[in-house]
Amino acid sequence: MHHGGDSTETTAKPKRSFYAARDLYKYRHQYPQNFKDIRYQNDLSNLRFYKNKIPFKPDGVYIEEVLNKWKGDYEKLEHNHTYIQWLFPLREQGLNFYAKELTTYEIEEFKKTKEAIRRFLLAYKMMLEFFGIKLIDKTGNVARAVNWQERFQHLNESQHNYLRITRILKSLGELGYESFKSPLVKFILHEALVENTIPNIKQSALEYFVYTIRDRRERRKLLRFAQKHYTPSENFIWGPPRKEQSEGSKAPKMPTSPVSGHNSQTSMHKKSKESKNSSSAVHLNSKTMEEKKVAPNEPGEETDRPRAEPSDGAAKPRNSEDCDGENSNSQPDKTINNPIEKKESASPSDKDEEVEKPNKNSENPGNTSSHDDILLQ
Repeated sequence: MHHGGDSTETTAKPKRSFYAARDLYKYRHQYPQNFKDIRYQNDLSNLRFYKNKIPFKPDGVYIEEVLNKWKGDYEKLEHNHTYIQWLFPLREQGLNFYAKELTTYEIEEFKKTKEAIRRFLLAYKMMLEFFGIKLIDKTGNVARAVNWQERFQHLNESQHNYLRITRILKSLGELGYESFKSPLVKFILHEALVENTIPNIKQSALEYFVYTIRDRRERRKLLRFAQKHYTPSENFIWGPPRKEQSEGSKAPKMPTSPVSGHNSQTSMHKKSKESKNSSSAVHLNSKTMEEKKVAPNEPGEETDRPRAEPSDGAAKPRNSEDCDGENSNSQPDKTINNPIEKKESASPSDKDEEVEKPNKNSENPGNTSSHDDILLQ
C-alpha cells in the first residue's frame, strides 16, 4: 500500500519493497534475459499507433482523437484504464493485454519517426496537465500549471495515478527522453516534501520514481535532496547507508591485514637477499604467498558483482506501474523493514547502488540478506 496521511507517517516507519527494487533494477539494466524481441520484431504496433495508422485496443480510438478530444477531459483520463499502456509503451506487459510490448527494434524505429516523437511529447504534455504540471522548455523542466491547486488535490487522493507516473517515467527513458525524468521527479519531491502540496505521493516518489532514473549520480542527487527535507529524518530509508555510519563500522578493520602483509613481504625480501643460492625462488614464492594473503581483504571486492537473474520458473512480481485504479493497493507488493540498518555493518560507504541482482533464493521472504542487497540500489 501507498503511505498516505500524516497520522500514518508519524506512527509507522516506511518500508522498502523488494519487488519494486527488482523490477526497477531490470528496467535500468535494459531488461536482462528478455528474449521476446524476436517474437514481436515485425509487429510494430506501438509505432503504427503513434503514426495514426491503427487505433488503440480495445477502445478503437486513434492517437489524434486522444490528443485533440481527450485533452482536458479529466473524467475520461481518470476513469479509462486502457489508454495509458498505448500512450506510454514499455518492454513489459501491462494489464491491457491488447497493448503490445516494445522491442529494441521498434524503439529505434520510433526514435527515427518524427511524427511519432511529436505525438509522444504531446501525450506527455497532456498527462502532465492532467496532474497539474506543465512542460516549460525543451530540456524537460516543469512547473505548476494554472490549475495546479485543484489537480494536486486530486493527485494527492488518487494513488493509482502514481502507478501511471511510474509508467510514464519508464517510457520516457525508453523512447529517448531519459533527460526529462530528473526534472519531473525533482519537482514532485519538492512539492511533496517542501511545499507539502502532495504529501501522499512521497513514498511512491522515493520507492519508484527516483529509481526509474538510470544515471546513478542523478539518483544520488535526488536522494540527497529528499533526505535533506524528509521528516522525520530518522525514517529516511532510501539510498546507500549514511557515510558517517558506514565509516564508523569500517574503522576497526582498517589497520589489520594490509599492514601485516606489507611487513611480512618486506621481511621475506630481506631473507631472499641473504640467501644467494635460493634468492630467485624465495622471492617469487614470497611474493605469490603475500598476494594471496592480501587479496581477500580488499574491501567490497565482490559485493558489486551481480548474481544471475531469477529463472523464468521463479515467481514473478506484478508489474506495479502498469496496474490501474482497481489494483492501486498493489504497490509496493512485498516490503522489508529498514534494510539499510541491517546492511550497514557489512557494506562499504558510498558503494555503488547496483550491489547485487536478486538470485533464485530472493523469492523467499526469509532470505533477508539477498533482499537487503537489492534494496541498497
